[in-house]
Order: sequence, then structure tokens, then C-alpha cells
Amino acid sequence: MNESLYKYHRQKLEQLMAAIGCKNLEELSQLSGLSSWQLQRVCHGLIAKLSSESLVKLANGLQLPVSDLLAHFQIPTMGPEDHSGELKILEQEYQNLQQKLDQQKEELAAEFQRQSIEAIESWLVQWPTAEAVARKNPDLAAVKILSLVKPIMQLLERWGVQPIDSVGDHVGYDPQIHQLIDGQAEIGTPVLVRYRGYRHGEKLLYRAKVSLIKVEMPEIQPVETENVTA
Repeated sequence: MNESLYKYHRQKLEQLMAAIGCKNLEELSQLSGLSSWQLQRVCHGLIAKLSSESLVKLANGLQLPVSDLLAHFQIPTMGPEDHSGELKILEQEYQNLQQKLDQQKEELAAEFQRQSIEAIESWLVQWPTAEAVARKNPDLAAVKILSLVKPIMQLLERWGVQPIDSVGDHVGYDPQIHQLIDGQAEIGTPVLVRYRGYRHGEKLLYRAKVSLIKVEMPEIQPVETENVTA
């Protein structure tokens, strides 16, 4: 192929690259998963020689439907009947690949959240109790850092991490979401929340740790009796 045709196809490819902020073929190779040799074939006008899988990868890397990619290089897609069937296959492969990529993104995000929550498990359980103590004693130096933790709690909330009860609450005992620190209790027995529990979406992460509420019995004073003499 002569130099002018190479330049023509190279410019076509560079236009598509510029539209997504891709600076060179090396970067496009990373985005699409195609080798430098395959991209050079595109520059030489041999895009039609790429396999269906490679076309799908290139289209995905350039953030284009396969039909738009082929049309940009003036490859007939809906003309002769033999091309229409091939185009449908390419479009289906593109959709399947896009679904896989979306699923991988969701799985990676969920795994990152899970590992992050596990890494701060101890802090997540202990912090609300320490916070409650600090708020009751505003003279403590620790109260000054409470606002610094707020962004972390907001991030966890965006991830779908929801607290179970608050430290100091009096609630009815529920073995599904509560863990007794000591003793035994029937369902519904009033208990005191010592450590907050958490859910992540529909999954229970940690039960709230609770203790029985001790009922102070009033002290019975002895009654003095008056001796009655006949």
C-alpha cells in the first residue's frame, strides 16, 4: 500500500484516538488489548482482516459501536447480504464483551469494599463506643478529632454499610442482630447497646454487642415496731 493510503488510514485512526484523549498507538494498545502489529495493520487499511474479537476490542477501546468503527474506515457493513450477518455477530460480541466488562467492574468494586471493611473491622466496631464516651466528656482531647472521622462514615454509608442500633440505646433483644456480652436473655428482653453492629447491603457484618439492663431494686428499710404494754 502506498504512503498516501497509509497516511489516510493513520489519520482516521488518530481522529478516533483524539476523541477519547488517547495520545499514541502505545496507549491505544493498552486500552484495547491489541498489539502494536495489529494496530499497524489498521493504519495500512487492513482493518477488515482483523478477527471479530479484535474488532470488538478495538471498538471498545475507542468507545465506539463496531458499526461506527467500520463505517469510519468506510468498510461496508449493511450493503451486500453476506456482510449483514457478520455485522450482527460483531455487534453481539461487542455487547457480550461490554456486559462482561461491566460485571467485572462491579465485582472489583464489591471486592475492594469487602477488603476495605475487613481492614478496618476493629476500628469500625470500637469507634462508636469511643465516640459516645468522648461526647459525654467534652473536655477530653479526643473530642476534637470526631469531625475528622465523619468523611469515613459518609463513605461507608455510600457503600451501603448501615449501622445496627447506636451505643447507649435501650432496645429489645433480637438474637438475629444482637450478641449478648454475658448472661442469657429472651427475645424482646430490654438490653443496652455497648457496641454498634453493621450490615453491608443485605449481608450482616457484625452483630451489635449488648448487655442486660440491671434493674436497681429499692432498698427496703426495716420498719420499727412499737411495743404495746398492757
